[in-house]
Amino acid sequence: MTMSDPQDRYYAGIRMVHFDLVKELVLALVAVSIVVIGLAGALSSPDDPAVTIQTWATKDPVDFVTTATSELSGQSGTAQYGPPYTNIPDAAQAVGPIAPQAWAGVSTPIDTAQDFVLRPLGFAAVGNPTLTAALNTYNAASPDQQQTWLTNYTTALANATVGNDEVSVAAGDYGPVPDLMANMLGLARTGALDGLLLRSGTLYQTDFTLPLLFMGDGNYLPDLAAEQHLTGDQWGMMNETGSYPGQTWLWLFSFWYQVPPFNTASNTDLVVIILMIVLTALLALVPFIPILRDIPRWIPVYRLIWRRYYRGR
Repeated sequence: MTMSDPQDRYYAGIRMVHFDLVKELVLALVAVSIVVIGLAGALSSPDDPAVTIQTWATKDPVDFVTTATSELSGQSGTAQYGPPYTNIPDAAQAVGPIAPQAWAGVSTPIDTAQDFVLRPLGFAAVGNPTLTAALNTYNAASPDQQQTWLTNYTTALANATVGNDEVSVAAGDYGPVPDLMANMLGLARTGALDGLLLRSGTLYQTDFTLPLLFMGDGNYLPDLAAEQHLTGDQWGMMNETGSYPGQTWLWLFSFWYQVPPFNTASNTDLVVIILMIVLTALLALVPFIPILRDIPRWIPVYRLIWRRYYRGR
């Protein structure tokens, strides 16, 4: 290359540092691969078995029956959640006029009484005259009578006992509710309820919305999450099963859930999302914001990173 070359003239007087980009890339790839494979072998996440409704009903039948009763009465977390599952006025999170949850509306309608309890029991009632009679009695009763039975039964479950694989409560005015719940428990323990709550309508079942919401309304699944430090009071969304770090890029989202006033607000999710949108916009606009864009010149970290280039200059 001669000085007549435009590129040579363009770079004339500029000090160059030789390096082989391909060589550096290969070495970095090999080094990172060795570290990743080594750490994956020594510190891989534990392969815990999947949590199912069958497991839940077997290990904590009282919590299962209590949750099923709340689904039937429409008092569970899912029943009262609002969009996108139920049309509950003022249930959606909002910040002033900003209410994207309400704007989107009910896109995944769920009737907890029908979807979680009555419809599965309807399938199980085929060939079961006792369950059929209990369902007919319940469906024929007025809404007020149904709520009376459910309220009484829910109160009694606070002192329920388990014996002979059955949940027992003190005698009371419960109507057919104990029979319904006994059959729900039996259905869950066989594993049938896990399948009945799937509704993708295809050969490969991939829609686990209903089973997850049902389990999330109880205490069993949240208690398991607390044991594994997955509830957000430590690493929040950064944590995986056990004490293994997970999605580190979510640390900033999780951080806000730990500090006031976010950790006590009823609309925390929406507030955090709006805050992260604002922070992301500020990051994107750094080159255009006076003073903020000048910080790299005032704190010349770049000279330390490129010290070989700046050596002797």
